[in-house]
Amino acid sequence: MLKALLQQRHIQTVSAFNREYDAAASKIDSSAIGAGPKKAQFYRWLSGNISTLPYPHHCRILQEMFPGWSIEELFSNYTGGADLRQHKTMAIPPLASSISEISDIKSVFTRRAEFLKANPPQELFHEARTIDLVGLSLNILCQQCSDSEVLRMMRNGTTIRCLFLDPDGSNITEREHEEGHAAGALAHLTRLNIHMLQRVQSSRTVETGGRIHIRVYDAPVRFNLCIIDSEVCVMQPYLPFARGLESPTFVSKRREIEGTFQTFATVFEEMWRKGTEPEIEYSQGVTA
Repeated sequence: MLKALLQQRHIQTVSAFNREYDAAASKIDSSAIGAGPKKAQFYRWLSGNISTLPYPHHCRILQEMFPGWSIEELFSNYTGGADLRQHKTMAIPPLASSISEISDIKSVFTRRAEFLKANPPQELFHEARTIDLVGLSLNILCQQCSDSEVLRMMRNGTTIRCLFLDPDGSNITEREHEEGHAAGALAHLTRLNIHMLQRVQSSRTVETGGRIHIRVYDAPVRFNLCIIDSEVCVMQPYLPFARGLESPTFVSKRREIEGTFQTFATVFEEMWRKGTEPEIEYSQGVTA
């Protein structure tokens, strides 16, 4: 049965199999990466010439590779004729297909770094008319784009709304503790980012078509949202005990019927409405 399933997936060689083996191991047991079967052992598996089932770590990885199949079934005789795709959970449609059919989610990334690699902020924001951001320190704009790039956006007419977690509030202190930062680390970074935008905003002239609006909020930080042109929303949850960089990232695109995009667009507007302007300009004791 194992041989038939591998032929169906076109991974009959030991090298191709071990690549899939390592990918499955990375999800459930990183210590098993590189521990796949050697060539002779692999072909014994495919021939059925084994007296006992594989070692437990092999069994765990094989069940991850073939969900819904027991180890006994994988090493049972296959007589042909059966539709292998219809076995148990294999009949469930692929996740990506299901998402595209029922949701406005267009792509999912396991970590923010993967999203940023595929979508550099300079390209993401280059032609934007509006950019709405809420989260903690808003590094996607303030640390990924230079002063001159943000000023260029303003001169091109871009309106930017930035809602920061209040660096002088209680919830940023709680988040520092949760992420394991030194006291004041996130507060200092947030002040630095606010000051960067205040500095760019101060360069605005009468001819500058765009504008930067800055507000702060003091509430538990739940999401990092970036909404571009009221059409595309990049959403990250804040996970407990993990930095924002380590969170999965979801990209949704507005469509006619209500979906994920509209949910988070409404979240942003409600949070923006309740936000307040910073009481001071964060310029003293801050270096860029």
